Amino acid sequence: MADKTSIFSYLDSSTQGIVELESLMTSIPAIAPDSGGEGEMKKAEALIAWLAKKGIIEIERHDAPDPRVPGGKRPNVIATIRGESDEGRLWIMSHLDVVPEGDRTMWDSDPFKVVHKDGKVYGRGVEDNQQGLVSSVFAALAFVEKGVRPQRTLKLLFVADEEVGSTYGIQHLLSLNAIFRKDDLIVIPDGGSADGSEIEVAEKNICWLKIVTKGKQTHAAMPDAGHNAFLAACDLALRLHAMEEDTFTARDSLFEPDRSTINPTKKEANVPNVNTIPGDDVFCVDMRMLPQYPLDGVLAEVEKRMRLVEKAHQVTMRFELIQRNESKATKPDAPVVKHLSRAVKSVYGVTARPIGIGGGTVGAYLRNAGFDCVVWARMNETAHQPNESAVIANIIGDAKVFATLLLGE
Repeated sequence: MADKTSIFSYLDSSTQGIVELESLMTSIPAIAPDSGGEGEMKKAEALIAWLAKKGIIEIERHDAPDPRVPGGKRPNVIATIRGESDEGRLWIMSHLDVVPEGDRTMWDSDPFKVVHKDGKVYGRGVEDNQQGLVSSVFAALAFVEKGVRPQRTLKLLFVADEEVGSTYGIQHLLSLNAIFRKDDLIVIPDGGSADGSEIEVAEKNICWLKIVTKGKQTHAAMPDAGHNAFLAACDLALRLHAMEEDTFTARDSLFEPDRSTINPTKKEANVPNVNTIPGDDVFCVDMRMLPQYPLDGVLAEVEKRMRLVEKAHQVTMRFELIQRNESKATKPDAPVVKHLSRAVKSVYGVTARPIGIGGGTVGAYLRNAGFDCVVWARMNETAHQPNESAVIANIIGDAKVFATLLLGE
């Protein structure tokens, strides 16, 4: 109890340090080259130097080669705090990269200079994912500063490339094979609810398609002389959406909504004038399927319906895969879920429940590789928005949850 009291006291008095680290991290725009940036290396090096000044010096680097960025590497950093036991190690994984700031006129301040007011910090990346990064760092610092050895070893993992696919981040680390163990407890503080009551353990299988239709263009006054690609595409869009109710009909209360969702979304321009029957059409479909539906079977059903539409409208159709990601689930009674639920109850006084989500996270790559993990934090949910913010009390509270896990409670 004495150890917990001293550690919590340290965290309660850490606002100045939290603002300092948030300010440092925000001042270095770690934007992927895919989005016009230079990657995360400067930010990673600044973080490593800051940690060293605070006494966290056991650092590993597993950089991924990327010729598009200065220096040709994307950083992946592991900082270790040794515990009494090296079994059931706690990994807290956050990402270094941020999305671009977008339209600066929508910001009340410079997005890359932290503003601290009203119990919050404002700036690009302060929540996504620096809230998780900073809360995990201060959980570690509490043990270092107070000279307390945690019950289990802590691994702070800071990865690259989360915002645009994780090729140079967690996928690179998993290719090395010897990083993680099956008994590790892995927490990803990159999503959650306002009260901390949601522990994400599963994701829907995500598939994005680009549907390309070829018909025959003609004057709208003589529609029978052509084959309307737009009309055929509309027919297919309705048939694909109908799969929610006539084919993939299962329900799972773990998710909200509790069903598979199949929705036409983006529509590309076809003809520029009203009185022409289009011979070409392109639209996109966003499919988020319950995990029990493998995407091979879903795509087979898409093909079947495409062939029916081709025959009905005398067109040709094909799809292109924009994104495909299938994820195994962490069992709701897995050790990481049980330990985290107890810690959340102890710190926040709420009963945390396992949930599934429709979006995709880096957790999918870990689960597919056979490692149980959860996505959890107490979030303000301003990621990617102008005036992105993080609540200082959430950073401190989440750090207390991580510290509770490290104390073995």
